[in-house]
Amino acid sequence: MIYFDNSATTLPYKEVVDTFAKVSIDYFGNPSSLHPIGKASEQLMEQARKRVGALLNVNASEIVFTSGGTEGNNLAIKGAAYQHRSRGNHIITTGIEHSSSYEVCKHLEKEGFLVTYLTPDKNGCVSASDVRKALTDKTILVSVIHVNNELGSIQPVEEIGSLLAEYPKVLFHVDHVQGVTKVPINFQRANIDLCTISAHKFHGLPGNGVVIVRDNVKLVSLFSGGNQQAGYRAGTENVAGIVAMTKALRITLDEAEKGTDHLQQMSHWLEEELMKIDGVIINSPAERAPHILNFSIPGLKPEVVVQALAERDVYVSTKSACSSKKNAPSRILVAAGFEEKQANSAIRLSFSFSNTKEEASVFLEKLKEVVATMKKVVKIK
Repeated sequence: MIYFDNSATTLPYKEVVDTFAKVSIDYFGNPSSLHPIGKASEQLMEQARKRVGALLNVNASEIVFTSGGTEGNNLAIKGAAYQHRSRGNHIITTGIEHSSSYEVCKHLEKEGFLVTYLTPDKNGCVSASDVRKALTDKTILVSVIHVNNELGSIQPVEEIGSLLAEYPKVLFHVDHVQGVTKVPINFQRANIDLCTISAHKFHGLPGNGVVIVRDNVKLVSLFSGGNQQAGYRAGTENVAGIVAMTKALRITLDEAEKGTDHLQQMSHWLEEELMKIDGVIINSPAERAPHILNFSIPGLKPEVVVQALAERDVYVSTKSACSSKKNAPSRILVAAGFEEKQANSAIRLSFSFSNTKEEASVFLEKLKEVVATMKKVVKIK
């Protein structure tokens, strides 16, 4: 099997699954309980919180455990908007956000918030100057995806954060789900107030994530209930998932420097080889995250290409997993200004550190087979 759909989800490390199983049995107590079994679970969870904070170079008190990227983006954006609506109702974001941010902003518009969707350039990037032009005296939040989940374009979050340092009443949220462990951020230098990550993007288990909430930032909670996690997230914490996620983050970060170099080399080699195939157009910019490569074959239906590759035991995707079943052009590519024929035929490759150049070579062979077969069928029709 060749699995090139790691931006959708990654294969959990065996050590991570083993850790989840062990903690589920040995530390099953509710961490809010006062008895020793509950206290043991609470202590283990707090150790994990400190470890995640150290790995990300933020304070442990700034770590809020969530169920993943969607909840994290909802908490950050809605929580900030509701908390500060008394002093402003304007939000700035981009047209190429993940659906868990984009749809939140669309929802907030229905509640009376004003949202500016910045238009990216041909490389899928916005600029700090774009943000500056959009700022008003009613702006309360800027929310930007760090690494785009379809194109792999990298937003200049440090430049945007430096700009927003001049506007201390404007919060800065970064969706770091695709960037974490692949494209590092210096949270202090970027002046980030809120940041989202998700465990299953770095070989953890689905259903676990983190929102970094700076100590001086206040949010309205999405959930009513208990006072867990400083009141930001009511509900019994998933201790086994939290500890397993912490292990996955540590293992992946340990591999990151060497692994990232490997991915960059493989991705750029694949780009060169794909361009040799008649009809293939590369959509991703040259300067991109090392693990994402997007291309189109205009005239061929991408879902048919994906299924034909799957029959050959090669797994890729058309766009974000959250949108892949929708029979429509990629919203991301359309927003970035791509022609309809490219946006309608986009295919995404996304890699992990364990993928090899040998796998990439086999993928190319299989893709050439599929393209040749499909073009014969198209000509017959």
